[in-house]
Amino acid sequence: MSFSVIIPARFASTRFPGKPLAELQGKPMVQHVYERACESEASRVLVATDNQQIADVARGFGAEVCMTSPDHPSGTDRLQQVVSDLGYYADDIVVNVQGDEPLVPARIINQVAHNLKAEPGASIATLSEPITDVESLLNPNVVKVVSDVKGMALYFSRAPVPWPRNAFADGTDVSAMPADFPWQRHIGIYAYRVKLLNDFVKWAPAPIEETECLEQLRAMWNGARIHVAEADEQPPAGVDTPEDLERLKRLLEQG
Repeated sequence: MSFSVIIPARFASTRFPGKPLAELQGKPMVQHVYERACESEASRVLVATDNQQIADVARGFGAEVCMTSPDHPSGTDRLQQVVSDLGYYADDIVVNVQGDEPLVPARIINQVAHNLKAEPGASIATLSEPITDVESLLNPNVVKVVSDVKGMALYFSRAPVPWPRNAFADGTDVSAMPADFPWQRHIGIYAYRVKLLNDFVKWAPAPIEETECLEQLRAMWNGARIHVAEADEQPPAGVDTPEDLERLKRLLEQG
């Protein structure tokens, strides 16, 4: 099958300005992401950026670059500009690989693209992994996803969903992970049909999206179906802060 990978790379970041250009093992981080994406089955890999310095660096290591507006409110809007500028068809599939995921496995890029292709009723496909500790279950920075029997998302939330009523009853010790449900953490890699991207930028932010600060809820609010599967390979954590980068450097040094 044919699909493209688009890597959004912004220079501006509240917690880590210039993050895509941060050096990791002698290369800018965005180059690591690009090289992992090139290991996938993608027929085309692009870097989408609103920053000339990032564009110059990306072209320097051989990437195709699409310049985008600095005014996009979200990464999804940036993707939509790319597919619009390059004339993608409504049924084309593109995978959004974040520019701060330098160790993203090519295997899951392929997985999410193939999953979307195999599910004609879905407009988006994404991945998840098991939650194995109660701290993650209760952590609002860990996004939880619940799916139906066919793998279609029912809801994404920062809250522990479903809520384990009996295990978390008043006065109950919540230091141990409840054993009565296979909770799943959402992994932020997406495959989109281009038609969904074109529709998405026309939709106003949804109340549930604004409450949870989760963009994918806008798609669900408007009736789009999202396929979710457990990842074939668990990706290492991405880089949100300079401290994350230093931790990743130590991990790579250890082999």
